[in-house]
Amino acid sequence: MSDKGRSERHLPVMGEDAVEILAVKPGGLYVDATLGDGGYSEQLLERSRPDGFVLAIDQDDGALTRSRSFLSGFGSRITMLQARFGGMREVLEERGWLGEVDGMVLDLGVSTYQLETASRGFSFLADGPLDMRMDRTRPDTAADLCNSLPEAELAGIIRRYGEEPRAKRVARQIAARRQEAPLKTTADLREAVLAAGVKGRPGHNPATRTFQALRIAVNEELGELERFLDRGWEYLAPGGRMAIISYHSLEDRIVKRAFRMWASECICPPGLPQCVCGWEAKVDLLTRRIRRPSPAEVERNPRARSAGLRAVQRKSAAGEEN
Repeated sequence: MSDKGRSERHLPVMGEDAVEILAVKPGGLYVDATLGDGGYSEQLLERSRPDGFVLAIDQDDGALTRSRSFLSGFGSRITMLQARFGGMREVLEERGWLGEVDGMVLDLGVSTYQLETASRGFSFLADGPLDMRMDRTRPDTAADLCNSLPEAELAGIIRRYGEEPRAKRVARQIAARRQEAPLKTTADLREAVLAAGVKGRPGHNPATRTFQALRIAVNEELGELERFLDRGWEYLAPGGRMAIISYHSLEDRIVKRAFRMWASECICPPGLPQCVCGWEAKVDLLTRRIRRPSPAEVERNPRARSAGLRAVQRKSAAGEEN
């Protein structure tokens, strides 16, 4: 790939860590569940030469268009599809890959391309329509939520998904302003947050939490993650590995809980005198604690500062049926 092509793309967060922990091998079958700019896919393809194959999906049609250009040199070794990772089981079943994947990576972050494209409405730093949809076929934008939801429901979203202490004040400002005119732009939302007196955490814009909350709600991000993790070990071949990169505690708690359950020898409720669940561990944990990016990576790629990686390896199929 040319230097020009690389300069137009963001660096995949913890990309080296992810491909290392996946133990990528020549001829393997790999899945990039959040294609974005194709950084993970490119590394998977390079490490699995000469005959490794990558299936890459993304719900954002813009990401697919960009990555087809960036990754065209890999030819038939990569297939790209528009799909949501919450529907991973169906995607793999259609291709006959369920239970055959050697490695899978899932990056839960918003892409730099999405943040830097003002017309997508993700960023409080750039004025644009208040959209925030990763999949532009979804019916509701962030503006729709701001202008239609009851104030209490809006406050609940901002508090739950943004962990914003002043969620009620922000929702009150939004509700008051939409009485005068509908909120239509990122600037409209940013001004409502500032008017609510939100100060923000050190080093973070005051609007960070509110924008995060609405983005999560618009894209049903936590529900998508839970659907992806439902019996997610079954995506992998015996010995296959999965790495997930998350960016905030809401995501990480879901991933941590699922991985620990998959790795448990018993999932009976506490207090039973003996095990009755018949459960057997499906995976081994490759990361007992969340792995953080190195200081050097954070300096090189500031988007990595809040990232964390967890990974598992599927056990052999023997005794795995529940």
